[in-house]
Amino acid sequence: MADETTAQATRLIPLIQNIRNRAFELERTHAPELEKVVVGRRKSAVNLLHYLALRQLDVRELQHDLSVLGLSSLGRSESYVMNALNTIGLALHRLAQLPVPADLLIATPVDTDTGPMLLNNHSDALLGVASGKRGVRIMVTMPSEAATKPELIHDLLAAGMDVMRINCAHDGPECWQTMIDNLRAAERNLGRSCKVSIDLAGPKLRTGAIEPVTRLLKVRPQRNSRGQVTRPAVIRFVSASDPAAVADPSVTIPIDAGLVRKVHEGDTLHVTDARGKRRVFEVSDVDTDGFFAATDATAYIETGAPVLLKRKKHTVGEGVVGLLPELVDPLQLKTGDTLIVTKEKIREPDAVQSKHMKAGNSAGLDGDKPAEVPRISCTLPELFDCVKPGEAIWFDDGKIGGQILTVEAEQITVKIDQANAEGAKLAGEKGINVPDTTLNMPALTAKDLSDLKFAASHAEIVGMSFVRTPEDVLQLAQELSRLGPSQAGIVLKIETRLAFENLPRLLLAAMQSQNVGVMVARGDLAVELGFERLAEVQEEILWLCEAAHVPVIWATQVLESMAKTGAPSRAEVSDAVMSGRAECVMLNKGPYVIETVRFLDGLLERMATHQTKKRALLRRLSVSLID
Repeated sequence: MADETTAQATRLIPLIQNIRNRAFELERTHAPELEKVVVGRRKSAVNLLHYLALRQLDVRELQHDLSVLGLSSLGRSESYVMNALNTIGLALHRLAQLPVPADLLIATPVDTDTGPMLLNNHSDALLGVASGKRGVRIMVTMPSEAATKPELIHDLLAAGMDVMRINCAHDGPECWQTMIDNLRAAERNLGRSCKVSIDLAGPKLRTGAIEPVTRLLKVRPQRNSRGQVTRPAVIRFVSASDPAAVADPSVTIPIDAGLVRKVHEGDTLHVTDARGKRRVFEVSDVDTDGFFAATDATAYIETGAPVLLKRKKHTVGEGVVGLLPELVDPLQLKTGDTLIVTKEKIREPDAVQSKHMKAGNSAGLDGDKPAEVPRISCTLPELFDCVKPGEAIWFDDGKIGGQILTVEAEQITVKIDQANAEGAKLAGEKGINVPDTTLNMPALTAKDLSDLKFAASHAEIVGMSFVRTPEDVLQLAQELSRLGPSQAGIVLKIETRLAFENLPRLLLAAMQSQNVGVMVARGDLAVELGFERLAEVQEEILWLCEAAHVPVIWATQVLESMAKTGAPSRAEVSDAVMSGRAECVMLNKGPYVIETVRFLDGLLERMATHQTKKRALLRRLSVSLID
């Protein structure tokens, strides 16, 4: 057995030495880039290069052989690669009963203590110290009402929020400032601190707004399972000439002022709805501003609909319905349909599908006239100069997919090949992804540069959306420097295929700044790379960032069902457990976001006693106690 062990160790020594040689060679090759890295990050940059050298090889067989000898399999060496290689090399030489080379005894840039410590220190510097006993921070995206409801931010902070995220794609500087003021007040009240992260919107491709079909309000009574009315629909009618009286357009119908003045209790209002059906409303509770009226029938009340006021079967007044809320019909698309994406904002006749198109647009109307092809516009005209026929295009976070057939100066023709069997709805302001396309557009838009002025002076973290190249990262750093002394750290949002493929170079460029992090934006990333690849890709991002001692923010749809409905799914809880391997987890807004923060806080705290990164922690298990 001893001879076997000696022979095995002797065989593995050159394999370990080969990895070490490759690591040193990669370090020499990238010496110019290492010189640009800030001093405090240089050891981390070297370790990243060593890790890249290791992962350029398939070492699965080597891992097995090392485990057989009772040695480290390199499976948890991300944050201290050369130290792990040297330790293994030293052990192999001793098992082989060979002299230990002097270079295996030289101290490495980082070791088993300093590697994890650097990651922890960098995480604290960028994201702050996590609250409670957990090591993972919780970031929460702010809804617009956070500016008008200071108690919302107070409760989020009390529940465990560590980082407040403001998305520049929504609201504006005045609203953002109020959110920050509310946070600072909550910090003083609770004696807790919280970082502010501001995400630049970036060159996000989105569908343009669809013109409204009409202005319409649906009125519907409550019915039981047998269809019997259990509660009539009650609507308030007000004067169309008094905008102040229209408190809530979803439950208020404006009509002619003269008609309102004539109404008495007990009258009936007869309205012809959008389907040509006459609906009768019984009047009650008349006051100086209007009156309430109830109906037992469902009605689709449209702006301009004729109204008759009757008293004891006699017509005592006539009028029309005033301005109601706009109604926008999303496009309905099925596999095999054709969609046209245009530069210009679509006018109503083109953007709106007629009723016969609801079942798809590949057939004609009654077999004698081709159906109109649905159209929708794109927010960034630069797309038309970049895409090519045959490339893939996805809409609405991957819900709808297609292939580009033709590209013209003003429009792109798409054949839909991915959609729900029953059809999928495509509305305005939904994301567009073109994973096969190289987009030639600036990483920082004019809006980003304007928003950056606010972010540089108000945020501890600036998130860069749709980063693609090292030059993008350097541009953001230069703009922050140009705006004056700013302590804001940079977070690179990895949400495109190119960003993932360029991640090692992005990290080396980012480490020219002192404070840096990475966000795994899993929504766009899944669409860009394919949902089947998301699991492995998010793992690879975690490994590379750990090797660079760069904190990771785990984002997109974490406990989304709970934030929206108050109850998580089992799959979401498992995903949230996995998120504990990052340094921060991001929650999106929702009616139950406060409860979600509390839930995640407790979950992460419990899991912190079981696992850190890829290493299981063997705390005492109560279930292990048997009689």
